Amino acid sequence: MHCLALYLLQQQPDLQQFQHMMLAIVPLIMVFALVGIAIVIIPFWFICKKAGFSPWLAFLNIVPVGNLVLIYILAFADWKVVPAMPTQWGPPQAYPPQPPYPPQR
Repeated sequence: MHCLALYLLQQQPDLQQFQHMMLAIVPLIMVFALVGIAIVIIPFWFICKKAGFSPWLAFLNIVPVGNLVLIYILAFADWKVVPAMPTQWGPPQAYPPQPPYPPQR
């Protein structure tokens, strides 16, 4: 991009040359925009699905203010999921651990 700016400052390209440069740059900008949108929408898709909302709410990120709306929806709404039961890392065991009964030989 800096090389293009230097080129334009050093030489005055005619209108047709400038149009050719823009025709080469615009598809690259579109590809980067689609990749950026996918990077944002895919995680929000899974977050909305796990929260019990419609995953289609993730497309609110395309609208500039829609991102804030979606964040407020996720932050303050009641999530439609069953809370996890408090568990330890396995079944409760007596301390110290008891030997297996009957003893194995």
